[in-house]
Amino acid sequence: MTLLLMAAGSGSRYGKLKQFDDLGPAKEFLMEFSISDALKNNFNHIVVITKSANKTFLETYLSERLPGNVKLDVLVQDIKDIPKGVSLITEREKPWGTAHAVWTARNVISGDFVIINADDYYGQNAFQGAAEFMKNNQSSSNFALVAYSLKNTLSEFGSVSRGVCKVENKRLKSIIERTKILEKNTQIIDEDSGVILDPNSAVSMNFWICNASIFNYIEAYFKKFLENPDNLEKSEIYLPFVTQEMMENGHITVEVIEAKSNWFGVTYYDDKELAVTTLAELTNQGAYSTPLWA
Repeated sequence: MTLLLMAAGSGSRYGKLKQFDDLGPAKEFLMEFSISDALKNNFNHIVVITKSANKTFLETYLSERLPGNVKLDVLVQDIKDIPKGVSLITEREKPWGTAHAVWTARNVISGDFVIINADDYYGQNAFQGAAEFMKNNQSSSNFALVAYSLKNTLSEFGSVSRGVCKVENKRLKSIIERTKILEKNTQIIDEDSGVILDPNSAVSMNFWICNASIFNYIEAYFKKFLENPDNLEKSEIYLPFVTQEMMENGHITVEVIEAKSNWFGVTYYDDKELAVTTLAELTNQGAYSTPLWA
């Protein structure tokens, strides 16, 4: 089973490359705990999508820590990596978005795989639920999303972006990207739209379970995206938008799996203290070794 980690972000709100901040008790990166949780559930292939400047470092860093039976691919998300036959002139420097990051792995993944953010902590039960789904899933058109409650994914230091889900009978019906969510006067509100949100709403934290069929769909979606000149400088293709379109066109269904784990992330630098404290507590409770790869 394959785990794909998206680690090409710039950490603009965090103030540094949060993917490589030493948050663990032995200065481990947050992504190392997700990789450890995946390996405990029989994942054996790790794919990391990163920037060109970080490729060699990550290859060396992770290969020195991962067990010898685990395959590692570190790939670069390159803005010049576009579908064949597309001619493009742009001065763009910003990556094309999360769906493009996933598409970067099209040549190294052939079966089912899990997608996560490298700068989020998802919890051991989340990976157990994902592994069980992958073992029992009989249909290539059945994807899954490990979802969390909105109220448990906020930051006290500023607004957050979340994919707010509509779920019926454990199936994802729609997902709306809310880009400025915060708690205000005991209510959770999306400031961009003014919509008041249910604290118990299921939200996507980009923990997806899919298979290689998504690569062809992303490519077709990407081609259409590039046909619009307004998209060429700053717009991005987001993974939830792609999966939403795949659902609407009848290509897939998406099962929603309750995480049964606590999520935390480091959107803002002030979130770091909680992350460090939580990882230390989990380690003291015996959930992880220290150092992690001892």
